Amino acid sequence: MGKTAFVGFGEVNTPVDIIVNKCKAAEEALKGEGLDLVSVYPVTDDYEEKDIKKAYAALEGGDFDCLVLCVAGWIPTHAVVKVAEKYRHIPMVLWGLCGWREGDRIVTTADQAGTSALRKTFKDLGYTFKYVYDIIGKPSNSKKVASFAKAAMAAKELRFMKVGMAGYRDMNLYGTLYDGSSLKREIGPEIETFEMLEIKQRYDNITAEQKAEVIDNVMSKWNFLKPAKREGMEMAAGYYLAVKSLIDERGYKAISLKDVDGMKKLLGFPPAPIFMLLADCEGVSTIPENDCLGNVTQLIIKALTNQCGAYLEFYEFFEDSVLAGVPDYIPKEVTMGETAVMPAAFGELSEGILNVSKVKTGTVTMSRLFFEDGKYKMHLVVGEGKTPPKWEEAGWTQPAPQLPGLQIFLSDVDKFAQNVMCQHYIISYGDNTEIIKNLCDILNIEII
Repeated sequence: MGKTAFVGFGEVNTPVDIIVNKCKAAEEALKGEGLDLVSVYPVTDDYEEKDIKKAYAALEGGDFDCLVLCVAGWIPTHAVVKVAEKYRHIPMVLWGLCGWREGDRIVTTADQAGTSALRKTFKDLGYTFKYVYDIIGKPSNSKKVASFAKAAMAAKELRFMKVGMAGYRDMNLYGTLYDGSSLKREIGPEIETFEMLEIKQRYDNITAEQKAEVIDNVMSKWNFLKPAKREGMEMAAGYYLAVKSLIDERGYKAISLKDVDGMKKLLGFPPAPIFMLLADCEGVSTIPENDCLGNVTQLIIKALTNQCGAYLEFYEFFEDSVLAGVPDYIPKEVTMGETAVMPAAFGELSEGILNVSKVKTGTVTMSRLFFEDGKYKMHLVVGEGKTPPKWEEAGWTQPAPQLPGLQIFLSDVDKFAQNVMCQHYIISYGDNTEIIKNLCDILNIEII
């Protein structure tokens, strides 16, 4: 958890105990939301600027992710700007507190006089900020403030994250490509590609004992609906350990493997159980088919929500819902009940260990980062995920496996369909719209 700077302001002629008490309550509310604060208040517009200098000293040397400028009463603009200017490089929250009622009257310290004088000034000065104001008689908006601060932390984390990509452009797809320079400049993650040969070389050095340990300690706990060949289980364990060694060595937070034209075609092994082991044992975000921006979307979701950001792809659109599922695997984190697997083959591809678990239901946020007209954008929609009716994908050996999936009910399916940006979307549970929008505001990503 990063650190947030909290500075409370009030005009020099306002009773100091009022400003202190209001700032203290706001500070405690933010701590209750999980923020780690470095605080200084009250900061006034005293003529000698002693309070401003006090704020400088209290915050000096701090590596902050976000600056909360808490306006507890009227404050001339210059006093706030003199503090904010030192931190113009980080996201800020302009937070106006509010007055209170005493009997039949309202008592105010003119908090929103202060914020309304500052909002446009902040915009004109080019700050990256969110404006939040409290309302008399309503709960504190500390949750909104904390949400933006946490998004700022995520934005900082993203600048130093790395994705491991085995191969590139599986099946010659277009929608999975990316531009490295703009991605690094605008959002931050680095995508490092490595050859499948490197995985094979490391796989060849994995011992039978190491493979057996993975099988005995992890894979044996899966519910095999039909027995799988020992050879296939050993390949899954071995390739998992080979990729794990790369993750440990290079610090990847997400991973993708060349799937159809790579693992399946060249090595004769569908990678579903490899992805399962990587997701469940290593905690990395995983997606197949060299989906570069899919991986980056996963990093965003995990940084914001601490959820794995599982991928689903679309099979059917209905009038009120979409059928979204996967032809290979889901992480344990999004599995309802036990992890169920079975050996299966699709078309001319080799038989592999297929995940046929049920997906957790509930409110889901579907997200997809994409690049269009020289700008990064995020497609975002919230729906209700329910267990789908019995369905299958034509081409699997019969009886066809029941693939993991959700029937996701949306308020406007056609609007979603007309804006759909890829076959892969990243799901997170709950309505995470606000915190995702906060991050997009910070990184100048347009929401659609």
